[in-house]
Amino acid sequence: MTRVVSLYFPTWPTDRLRRAMGQSAPSAETPVIMLGRQGNRRLVLAADAAARAAGLRVGMPASKAQVLVPNLQSFDLDAAGDAEALDRMALWSLRYAPIVAADPPDGIIIDTTGADHLHGGEDTMLEGLVSRMAGSGIEARAAVADTWGAAHACARFLARPTFIAPVGQAPAIMRGLPIGALRLPHDIVEGLLTLGFERVGEIEAAPRASLTLRFGPELGRRLDQAMGRRSEPFEPARSPELIEVRRAFGEPIGAAETIARYTGKLVATLCEALEAKGLGARRLDLLLHRVDNRIEAIRVGTAVPVRDVKRLTRLLTDRIETVDPGFGIELMTLAATLAEPFGAKQIISSLVEEPEPDITDLIDVLANRIGEQRLYRFAPVESDVPERSVRRIAPNAPDDGSSWPGDWPRPPRLLTHPEPIETMALLPDHPPVWFSWRGVRRRVTRADGPERVFGEWWQRDAELIAVRDYFQVEDESGERFWIYRAGDGEDPGTGSHKWFLHGVFA
Repeated sequence: MTRVVSLYFPTWPTDRLRRAMGQSAPSAETPVIMLGRQGNRRLVLAADAAARAAGLRVGMPASKAQVLVPNLQSFDLDAAGDAEALDRMALWSLRYAPIVAADPPDGIIIDTTGADHLHGGEDTMLEGLVSRMAGSGIEARAAVADTWGAAHACARFLARPTFIAPVGQAPAIMRGLPIGALRLPHDIVEGLLTLGFERVGEIEAAPRASLTLRFGPELGRRLDQAMGRRSEPFEPARSPELIEVRRAFGEPIGAAETIARYTGKLVATLCEALEAKGLGARRLDLLLHRVDNRIEAIRVGTAVPVRDVKRLTRLLTDRIETVDPGFGIELMTLAATLAEPFGAKQIISSLVEEPEPDITDLIDVLANRIGEQRLYRFAPVESDVPERSVRRIAPNAPDDGSSWPGDWPRPPRLLTHPEPIETMALLPDHPPVWFSWRGVRRRVTRADGPERVFGEWWQRDAELIAVRDYFQVEDESGERFWIYRAGDGEDPGTGSHKWFLHGVFA
């Protein structure tokens, strides 16, 4: 099932104007509009949030807008500059999926079919898109649906700031939206409103022939595209500096073995081009153009720059099973959408030296299956507080030489949050004689401790006198646990004196 993301910029291109002007830009409270000519009339073609709150709208005569808002800031619309900026943003969005295109005048369209899991799922991906845009000073809304038309409509009428249309529910959602959601020209929308149509569902239920006779084929085409009854291909955005190779076929191909064979040939040609420029691939996009104008895509990434033909071919061919060739594939393109300088590295310096193990191949296989964000390893952090002494880093991140203290062993399984337990201890400095955790009572047979851990007083005032006394305990079955008492057992100011289980030893 195809999944398409529509990224909508409601205050575009005024956001671009503010970014371009920098420090000299009007304040956020100052209404800003963009003006342009349509025939002999000078109209408002874009307005920011402050201008819309003041009652201005797109399509209003410029003279009327300037009368209604005395402190209004107006600028001439730069259509060419806005289109170029949208194209650049589309190229930036290639990090999310291999098929991306500008959706003028105020959006971007992304085909994320089969790529959302690489970014933590659709909800995480949309939130990341919106937050990244907000960090750049651009207001954005994002929606995902089964078709370009449905995603476009949901982003503009339902996203606050994100919206996810369940798979297969795009037609039902579209029927409840205003007719302006169909991406129709303004005159057709006005004509439909004059006839009494308000919702998309009303148009779908009306006789198609009479509407086509009056408004032309555009109305039916947009309706079918939004409902998924007609395909709507778009040309992916590509940078002129992109390293790309392609293969066209006189007769369409469809067998998985044939696709794999030509994929290997494309990889070999691409690696030659990368070698000529001293680069290695970090991300590859394989686009398969079907005879019905639909594009199937495969994206793979690597942990380090690579131009090993066999390795890259294996990563791509492992994903061929996700490709639906339809009635055949007539064109294949392979692009290194992310390439970095390829540094040569000496494997061994002598005949007796053992080569350093290279696990980046395994990292690539796992990352392309489950997603790069879900693959990590733990690294030590200089902190006495156990839950703060570890952090997640990339699996191939270099080792900075730091390690955990070796005086007291730490459990390999550390709970995310310490869990309360019931205990009985004879003296404050003694370990418990038994404890109850998750409904199971355990008698302590061996124990070691206490290890006193102080709070980080330089981080928070509440930790000035806070302490924990940790014990390693073993129960009758031989299982070992890491437990602690919050406080020193005497002064109430040092902690609650309750007991917690914080980790489990192997």
